Amino acid sequence: MSESPPSAKKLDARSLRGLAHPLRVRLLGLLRVDGPATGAMLATRLGEDRGNISWHLRQLAEHGFIVEDAERGTKRERWWRAAHAYTELTVHDFVDDPESREPLARYLRASLELDFLRAAAFSLDDWPRQWQEAVEFSGWRVRLTPERLQAAVAEITAILNRLETEPDADGERVVIQLQAFPHRGDGTAAP
Repeated sequence: MSESPPSAKKLDARSLRGLAHPLRVRLLGLLRVDGPATGAMLATRLGEDRGNISWHLRQLAEHGFIVEDAERGTKRERWWRAAHAYTELTVHDFVDDPESREPLARYLRASLELDFLRAAAFSLDDWPRQWQEAVEFSGWRVRLTPERLQAAVAEITAILNRLETEPDADGERVVIQLQAFPHRGDGTAAP
């Protein structure tokens, strides 16, 4: 049986460039959420060319995001699995590196698109009423200092970490997405 992947892979400039592609973010997300798969399986799920998927899988492997699942593979069939449960990104690590600005923006855009796709998929699925009543799609606009924002994120993260280590045996897999960033305004939010 495959062992559990380490908790997180912290992005550096090189690994950020290796992940900063929408298809790679989606592939890594599928391997993390749905478990090991072959390139052919992933190509079918995503409606992509198998050769293109194989190339992107090799790129993810080269940068340490995925590894071959040798227990499942054969000479003709390569199975892949995520090497880590999470990707850890510390945005301020890249502030002073102008070469990382574009890969950072591409990675964040791809991650946010994946978050949106997950939420949209929920809205199209036929979940029982109990789940429909339990979900939450909200946004808050608050005024905080950087210190208070860090403290709020740490508090929320602690709660989520506790939930992750104490899962409900009969529960469903639940995605909780957190985004916390300053916003100067775009004309759509009330002051």
